Amino acid sequence: MTLGISLPGQYESQRDIGGAMGIGKNDVAVFGGGCFWCTEAVFDELRGVKSVVSGYAGGKTKNPTYEQVCMGTTGHAEVIKIEFDPAEISFRDLMTVFFATHDPTTLNRQGNDVGTQYRSAIFYADEKQKEEAAAFVKELDDAKTFKNSIVTTLEPLAEFYPAEDYHQKYYANNPYQPYCQYMIPPKLNKLHKQFKELLKSHGK
Repeated sequence: MTLGISLPGQYESQRDIGGAMGIGKNDVAVFGGGCFWCTEAVFDELRGVKSVVSGYAGGKTKNPTYEQVCMGTTGHAEVIKIEFDPAEISFRDLMTVFFATHDPTTLNRQGNDVGTQYRSAIFYADEKQKEEAAAFVKELDDAKTFKNSIVTTLEPLAEFYPAEDYHQKYYANNPYQPYCQYMIPPKLNKLHKQFKELLKSHGK
């Protein structure tokens, strides 16, 4: 199925959203793209996404707290764990939205949020996800989708620690929080404009 979706820059071949669908049980994808308040708000709107949990991955400290992760000493990234139905949305679809709604070219930084906890990362659940993610990044780089090279890390998913309860559905519960008002609406506007066919609300 061709939807005419493209990422920033001159990348014209990213149009096969809806392909490579799986069958059966739900799968999991874990992405780090800066503050998890922002990424959770984006992926929560996609069809086929059954749950989005904000949390921490990629570090060495057991059961880290938000304060510890914010210090940048635990090695964790702020991430979201997405449970999705591969019969409704593919891993490639999720990666397409992921790369289009954050900056994968800034090392350990998203806007004014700086530190390894804000790194761009895909935490792969298995070798298939690792290979698919590596091929996708190469595809984007070869097409010079972005002005600078992608620095997104591909890391094995070991432990995922859910963030504290008050971080879950943060934007939905705190839409007028100043940081949320500044950071999230532009991402959602882009999502609604470029990926409306992937939204839960599409066709309603």
